[in-house]
Amino acid sequence: MAGPLAGVRVVEMVGIGPCPFAAMMLADMGAEVIRIDRKGNPGADSPYPVLGTRHDVMARGRRSLALDLKQPAGRCAAMRLIEQADVLLEGFRPGVMERLGLGPDDCLECNPKLVYGRVTGWGQSGPLAQAAGHDINYVALSGMLYSTGRADSPPPPPLNLVGDFGGGGMMLAFGVVCAVLEARKSGQGQVVDAAMTDGAALLGAMMYGLRGAGSWSGQREGNLLDGGAPFYDTYACSDGKFVAIGAIEPQFFATLLTLTGQSDPLFMKRWNKAHWPELHERFAALFATRTRDEWCRLLEGTEVCFAPVLDLEEAPRHPHNAARRTFVEIDGVTQPAPAPRFSRTAPATPGVPSSPGADSEAVLADWGFTAESIEALRNGEVI
Repeated sequence: MAGPLAGVRVVEMVGIGPCPFAAMMLADMGAEVIRIDRKGNPGADSPYPVLGTRHDVMARGRRSLALDLKQPAGRCAAMRLIEQADVLLEGFRPGVMERLGLGPDDCLECNPKLVYGRVTGWGQSGPLAQAAGHDINYVALSGMLYSTGRADSPPPPPLNLVGDFGGGGMMLAFGVVCAVLEARKSGQGQVVDAAMTDGAALLGAMMYGLRGAGSWSGQREGNLLDGGAPFYDTYACSDGKFVAIGAIEPQFFATLLTLTGQSDPLFMKRWNKAHWPELHERFAALFATRTRDEWCRLLEGTEVCFAPVLDLEEAPRHPHNAARRTFVEIDGVTQPAPAPRFSRTAPATPGVPSSPGADSEAVLADWGFTAESIEALRNGEVI
């Protein structure tokens, strides 16, 4: 495998949301990640119809072993893999892995150098640790959900970017890599407890700092970066499409006024919040006079800090994204390419997602299982 994590071996206990996202990030960077899928149909009664298909983008780049962990032989096979791994990733509620006999104490006893990565919504401890929840709940508890959206409506769900992926999966991947680096010095593994409540709060570090300094109000749409400032917002164009303006610095704002032909002295009072509602109206009226493409021809690539608001069909086709190959096509499915970029150890294009259990026998053979032991697992319906 190519990439900066080539040689790192990871066992992923398949779940949804942040855990597979973290595993995808590690696999994208060259780690060998083996997915332990549940034996059976993982998509049954699931609200996520892409699971187990070529559209399951977060499953890309790794092989799948389907095990029946309810059987002792299945748990034993999983432990044999964990004994050889650098990292284990799991995203179940606290206690689930312990009840399977695959908790941190069991695994670290067999593999003292193991980094045991756990991601949950509420964390491994605390009053809510055993409560059910989803991304929106964890972001709500962090203070970040309240801070998002327009003042005259309830806070909107920010997709599941802040909790599942930014505050959960990325924090897990970061924590795991940190712990692997430390284990290579100390010879000792440890547990990484990635909680989406913690991660979402950490993503709000700047806002909490501004709040402490008195520079961030508790009112949504009343601050510089939350749609309150008329020069940092999105606007509708005459064709119903949108543009994004981020002209914060004085030179960028001056360029915006010059290129759009605005000379009203009111624009010079842009830091006075009392004028923000009127300035919003002025900009809304301005951008409604042309189509998005017309604004792109005038403003894109200038010092205005401008971009068109693209949908998921448009983004991969944009010339900048195309030039940087920000998106790749794998088995006919357009998806984001691995990131970030590396000058010397560039990762390869990820492989097609494996269907659950498609690689069971090959994985076991590669990880030291004999043909006889694989046959016994097959006959026992463990794989």
